[in-house]
Amino acid sequence: MKRLSIIKQPILSILNDHIVDYPSPSNINYFWSLGSIAGICLVVQIATGIFLAMHYTPHIDLAFMSVEHIMRDVEGGWLLRYMHANGASMFFIVVYIHMFRGLYYGSYTSPRELLWIVGVAILLLMIITAFIGYVLPWGQMSFWGATVITSLASAIPVVGNSIVTWLWGGFSVDNATLNRFFSLHYLLPFVLVGLSVVHLAALHQYGSNNPLGTSSAVDKLALYPYFYVKDLVGWVGFAIFFSVFVYFFPNLLGHPDNYIPANPMSTPAHIVPEWYFLWVYAILRSIPNKLAGVGAIALVFISLFSLPFLNTSPIRSNNFKPIHRKFFWLILADCFLLSWIGQQPVEDPYIIIGQLASVFFFFYFLVVVPLTGKLEHYLIKYKS
Repeated sequence: MKRLSIIKQPILSILNDHIVDYPSPSNINYFWSLGSIAGICLVVQIATGIFLAMHYTPHIDLAFMSVEHIMRDVEGGWLLRYMHANGASMFFIVVYIHMFRGLYYGSYTSPRELLWIVGVAILLLMIITAFIGYVLPWGQMSFWGATVITSLASAIPVVGNSIVTWLWGGFSVDNATLNRFFSLHYLLPFVLVGLSVVHLAALHQYGSNNPLGTSSAVDKLALYPYFYVKDLVGWVGFAIFFSVFVYFFPNLLGHPDNYIPANPMSTPAHIVPEWYFLWVYAILRSIPNKLAGVGAIALVFISLFSLPFLNTSPIRSNNFKPIHRKFFWLILADCFLLSWIGQQPVEDPYIIIGQLASVFFFFYFLVVVPLTGKLEHYLIKYKS
């Protein structure tokens, strides 16, 4: 009787339907826990970010020292800073694996197009949020990274220079830029929360996919308690992995130049973004023309957004698509290669390798996905 009375309450009924009695395919594996782990990462980033903002000063003369003040003088400040800085890397690791899982098991196919599109929008917003957050410590790599990346907008015809001036708040990366980036970095995570809610709503409209890629309408279990216990294993494993970086290797994923105060008169030998931007940065660098490079970055996300509509295969899971499965592992290796190229100097042979890897990236989404779908569908019909 008590359970029935709880379900009759509107808010509790919604929670019960979506996080307690929500039916999930019985054969989903641990890769399906990455969505909830990504949610945990977002909560950690928002919580630590709010506390860090209480002590941070968004001024070019004080920003760097305010970060050092947090690290040295604020009680537990070092933990907040390292959790926030490494938390961004953890967030991207989880989301990247989550997206490649979706690619492998065909989670982007009909009727889950909106789910994939919102997921790509979340990735794009994560990249923007992380980039402007990287500027806030106001170290050498922060300053020069902001200068290089924001100046790319100048390649846009007619309005490019006006966009750069608006981003900078003046005629160079200065105090107005830092203030704008701080405001946006505080705001955008809450937009991410909103997009995440839409992502969950899109997921729950048609239910979760499964490793077989087949309908599991009659083979489902309630989310609680089975999948909560299963996800708990993933959460604990992730917490251990995260803690190792925070406590033992807190600066491993950062760049040492960012521990040098920003100096507009001294350009670093190599301007390198954070590791989770390197694959995009490599595609940008592989094209010598600035406008074409910006166009290539736009095409990256256009390709990702268009994937559900480029797909022509009636089969979801790569477990049953032997030709496409080989290309999936190639695109995974290609992204690792692009990330490696992105941190190398702009010289041969890295230039030509980056160009070839960039060509294959677009070849996979724009040619391989639609072509292998039709080819494998034809082979299935021919054999039958």
